Amino acid sequence: MTESPDAAQHGLPGAGLLSAELLLRPGKSANAFEETVQRLLQTIRLGLIAPGEKLPAERELAGMLAVSRDTLRDAIASLTEAGYVVSRRGRYGGTFVVDPVPRGTPVVDANGELRERRSVPASEIEDTLVLRSILEVGAVRQAALCELSAVDRERLWQALDDCSAAAPEEYRRHDSRLHLLIAELVGSPSLVPLVADVRMRVNELLDDIPLLAPNIVHSNAQHEAIVKAILRGHPDAAAAAMAEHIAGSEALLRGFLG
Repeated sequence: MTESPDAAQHGLPGAGLLSAELLLRPGKSANAFEETVQRLLQTIRLGLIAPGEKLPAERELAGMLAVSRDTLRDAIASLTEAGYVVSRRGRYGGTFVVDPVPRGTPVVDANGELRERRSVPASEIEDTLVLRSILEVGAVRQAALCELSAVDRERLWQALDDCSAAAPEEYRRHDSRLHLLIAELVGSPSLVPLVADVRMRVNELLDDIPLLAPNIVHSNAQHEAIVKAILRGHPDAAAAAMAEHIAGSEALLRGFLG
């Protein structure tokens, strides 16, 4: 891949591509436990805290989510039982994301228990795909209209490089991070959780179909076209490239799951 002119000219210290704080935010107090589990699951499944990495300290995490420490402990206990995190004692202890992260995403039922997600009917698949198209094509168009800082431009190139270089088992996580970063660059606090929600839904569908090497090559080329259009400030080209990229995923999902 051709190096970004900004990356070549700016010896920028590596600001993190994405922060877990994007999703570790307060939810609705009426469903504090359920929303805490949801936020933690999204953060883990979308790779904002990578496999093997440590969650923030309990006091800090409870503050980020605006929940009591008891609620947070209950949520972490549920995720521990479901196999998503593990607690370690000692000087370097804490709560860590398991490696590898389990496939499939559970849901929290009315009793606050994690259970396996039911099979998704065709109507819900279509709803997910339509929503993704609306959110992500709109997000990339807006990102291309933004005046990006040198640091943000570098972050975008780095996310693209990470996705292109990812091993097959890591590809979906880096793919999600690139798409979430594009949403973050728009600067709308309300947009990122919406894109995260739809990415979770899409990834659950993608988990049920094979990861095809030719599709990864094609996706990486489309990612590069998207990123270049954003950095050049071409909103129509960025939107067209994202629409084409999404259409490819939709074709595979409809083919395997339809």
